[in-house]
Amino acid sequence: MVLMFNGLLPVLFFTAVSCSLQSIHGVRWQPCQFIDEHAVRNEKGQMETKYIHRDAGLQFGQLGDSLVHPELITFLVTASKVDMRRYVKDEVDTIQCEVRRYSTGGFQKRWPGMGAQEQDLWFACTLRHAEGLFVITTFLRHSPSNPNALQPDFQHWTPVTDRDTVSTTAVMMVLSNTPSVEIGLLKEQTLNCEFALDHKSPGLTVEWHLQRIGDRSKLFTYDSGVSMKAITRGDASLKINSTKLTSEGTYMCVVHVPPLYGSQEIALHIMEPPRVSLSVSSEVSLVVGGEQKVVCEAVGYYPLDVHMEWLKKSLSPGASRMPEVLKVDMYSSHRRHQDGTYSVSAFFLLQPTLQDSGYRYTCRVSHVALRVPIRKSFTLSVTEEYSVMWYIFLIGLLMLALLCFKILAERQARKSKPY
Repeated sequence: MVLMFNGLLPVLFFTAVSCSLQSIHGVRWQPCQFIDEHAVRNEKGQMETKYIHRDAGLQFGQLGDSLVHPELITFLVTASKVDMRRYVKDEVDTIQCEVRRYSTGGFQKRWPGMGAQEQDLWFACTLRHAEGLFVITTFLRHSPSNPNALQPDFQHWTPVTDRDTVSTTAVMMVLSNTPSVEIGLLKEQTLNCEFALDHKSPGLTVEWHLQRIGDRSKLFTYDSGVSMKAITRGDASLKINSTKLTSEGTYMCVVHVPPLYGSQEIALHIMEPPRVSLSVSSEVSLVVGGEQKVVCEAVGYYPLDVHMEWLKKSLSPGASRMPEVLKVDMYSSHRRHQDGTYSVSAFFLLQPTLQDSGYRYTCRVSHVALRVPIRKSFTLSVTEEYSVMWYIFLIGLLMLALLCFKILAERQARKSKPY
């Protein structure tokens, strides 16, 4: 199924949910930060939320297990069909963990899974890879022993004190293995979004949104009344067939199972490297007093930021290894092409002396899409200008040659006359 939206060609990409089993799967304890919230009134009488970072941890096990770190707040995650550890890639020490309270916005609905109550409390746990390999958000359901008639909101949270143990069950998870993507133009890219539930939900909705500056659009909506096998397996990945500048933005994969909204944001950045060329060949020869304009051109890059500079380095044995950066500030303005990429030129006027002979001149171009700068170089050779005496000598040789030719011609003419 292919859908056209705002110049994009997204399609749902159907693959099996990938569960990379790594060493964390046997881990009982994961250090975490509990980002607690307290609503207070400011000096103007308005309600403000203060966020308090508290040391905590996830402990995977069963009710009654002895605590690994009883001195800390412990979120005890009991076994269910949703196990966030199965989706973790890499070692435990590369994972950043935080737990926050989750509000259903006053909407009360019993979770469809087994053992749920209408007055359940909710927490959202996020596991984030330190180098951006994945982000996993898991919803933890806590059934209070003394449930209130109304679910607490951000102004009246049930307090969690130091050394408390909060027993929870993981009921829903949304993850992405591509939380940030850098890609060139006219490329194919899959934005990964997977989810897992502790039950077969008849009320599942999946949506994709694209947020750009000043614009937000809905790309796709699925509800469980439509038969789409990949989504029922937990894969809602989005495929872009051919990236354009309009593909750039923040994509949001939203999974809604009342009363929970789970989402992952995926930032897609277009990064197109420049193509660099020089207006001269690799060898340039000039005489003292002569001059030549050299142009270095960078073409087809995006985004706009590009840095160009000229370097000069002697090739003589024993010369410094560090090149000299030339003070050249002759640049064209950025030119925008139809596909949205840019071009710019750097000009350099060569007016060499004999001392410049044997130097290598390099145009170095840096851009965010390049791992290392692009370098284009030429080697300069300089010869001394012909002197006035040299010209007089050449004229003398020419006059002598003409005189010899004239004498030979006259002799030949006399030989050819009859006696």
